[in-house]
Amino acid sequence: MTTIVVIFALVYLGMLLGGLPFLQLDRTGIALLGTIALLVSDSITLEDAGRAIHMPTLILLFSFMVVAAQLRLGGFYGWITERFGTLRANPPGLLAVLIAVVAGLSAVFSNDVVCLSIAPVLIDICLYRRLDPVPFLLGLACAANIGSAATLIGNPQNMLIGGRLDLPFTGYLRDAAIPVLLGLVVTWLVIAGLWRGRWAGQSRPGLTLSETQLANHPPTQLDGWQAAKGLMVAGTLFVLFLFSGWSRELLALGGAGLLLLSRKLHSRHMLGLVDWQVLLLFIGLFIVNDALERTGLPQRAVADLEAAGIDLHRPAVLYGVTFLLSNLVSNVPAIMLLLPVASPKDGALLALSSTFAGNLLVVGSIANIIVMDAAARRDIHIGWKRHAWVGVPVTLLTLGISAVYLWVWPGTMR
Repeated sequence: MTTIVVIFALVYLGMLLGGLPFLQLDRTGIALLGTIALLVSDSITLEDAGRAIHMPTLILLFSFMVVAAQLRLGGFYGWITERFGTLRANPPGLLAVLIAVVAGLSAVFSNDVVCLSIAPVLIDICLYRRLDPVPFLLGLACAANIGSAATLIGNPQNMLIGGRLDLPFTGYLRDAAIPVLLGLVVTWLVIAGLWRGRWAGQSRPGLTLSETQLANHPPTQLDGWQAAKGLMVAGTLFVLFLFSGWSRELLALGGAGLLLLSRKLHSRHMLGLVDWQVLLLFIGLFIVNDALERTGLPQRAVADLEAAGIDLHRPAVLYGVTFLLSNLVSNVPAIMLLLPVASPKDGALLALSSTFAGNLLVVGSIANIIVMDAAARRDIHIGWKRHAWVGVPVTLLTLGISAVYLWVWPGTMR
């Protein structure tokens, strides 16, 4: 038991810090190393490790990564971003379109993939139109996080919640739709209000493209058939999720298999875009958390907290703890810790709180980090303070809206 507790503590310290001192390890490496330590110390058996892995979640994650890879290789994300950039609209109007498009894409595809694909093209569009990219990049990150909360396939933690609690796809969508839509409106209001009258990029050095750069920036090449294939598979899966009772993970896996049967796109390229780091992170955390749960310590801790007046079975307490843990150790590890005390009626609560919490700080979401890194590569620096200028009010307002809605809406709280 002591070995398991020490390993668990080190793994979650790494989740909090994003690494361990003096070691070149990220969160995935730490989770994987924790699993290795449990196995070689004989704290768990290979059979126990295998049983700890929740395969439906991994299958769903993998399958939608393949669908997203199809769209990236088909040039869909760059194409749709460039179509947005050619709209005849003022900056607040462009921001509104961006938020709507990004949220819609993130509800079906991974928010991380959406940000990774759209951010570089969005920067070029802003520079071409002589607009400050910062408000649009912050809008991209916030909209991707909020939009991904709309469905049980929008982000990894939602896939995990839906699979572990066996939530109905349509029922969750009904519960989450209004908080997500209101959250997107709040995002637009906050950013448009903060940048009112300051949209122009000329006032900031380095935010305009030279004529040479413009000439050397060819438009994204869209492969219409490959993009259409990806969209058809994604649309078909979404409809089946809504109106059939078939296994979501097996439907998604079948869709991924169809896309891999391609005469043009090599499977090496498709699978090369799969985020294996995320899949390994899930596997490692599944095993580390299961090892601790077998000791009985989490159950005792929950009972001790309840005796002290902190009852995690109360929705308001669980909502607040989810928000805090999501910002301490990231949302996926937080959800894995809290799922054992949750019931199906807590599904929307966990999903909305953990996802909306990701907008608070730069490190709260991988989508945020992807956008900030894309900006830094173009010498556009968005520091913690500037992100928090938008992230803090957006997070507090969206969490407040969803808390009120979940308290009022009987489908979730009863």
